Amino acid sequence: KDVQKEREPHVYLSKEEVKEKIQSYNSSVTDKLKMTLNSNGIYTGFIKVQMELCRPITVQSSPNQGKCAHSNNETAFYLPNGYVNTLHISSTNTVREVIEALLKKFLVADNPAKFALYKRCHKEDQVYTCKLSDREHPLYLRLVAGPRTEMLSFVLREHETGEVMWEAFSLPELQNFLRILDKEEDEQLQILKKRYAAYRDKLEEALGGVWKPG
Repeated sequence: KDVQKEREPHVYLSKEEVKEKIQSYNSSVTDKLKMTLNSNGIYTGFIKVQMELCRPITVQSSPNQGKCAHSNNETAFYLPNGYVNTLHISSTNTVREVIEALLKKFLVADNPAKFALYKRCHKEDQVYTCKLSDREHPLYLRLVAGPRTEMLSFVLREHETGEVMWEAFSLPELQNFLRILDKEEDEQLQILKKRYAAYRDKLEEALGGVWKPG
């Protein structure tokens, strides 16, 4: 289970420190996703983001896979949980820009304000997560942590229930969510009815055996 972790203070690196860290990073890379330092001091590289979305996203065209919840010009689509996407970004790109780039890559029409980027790390058999602020720079975090995903990985999630910015949703989206919730409620209700009906049958069968005249 994830444990929330306090945000760590930002450590500023000199140009020479950045150069040394990039050299060290590239020497440890095993998937060829290396970083490149430009003459202006800006560096570019790759980050992998795992998608952990519970609610459907609204896409602009019909996808080839997944479960569709509504069909129209826009489709409410369940993205496969755990799907990992690779992005090429620069050290100047912020968390908000990374979220926008991810949504654009999937042709997602949803407001970026609905989503949050988290960093996840493993320490002493415990998994820690921390929600990143919109102004943080994911590639810098990747550089400092090194290329190993056990040390640091990125996860895209919806804002937690208490943080949901409902004003960011359009009326059709909210109506669609209600339809999905109603459907899920009906399905769960049918499951419960079948379970208790089977339980009742067993009880009646047992009672019939007890009161059966000998």
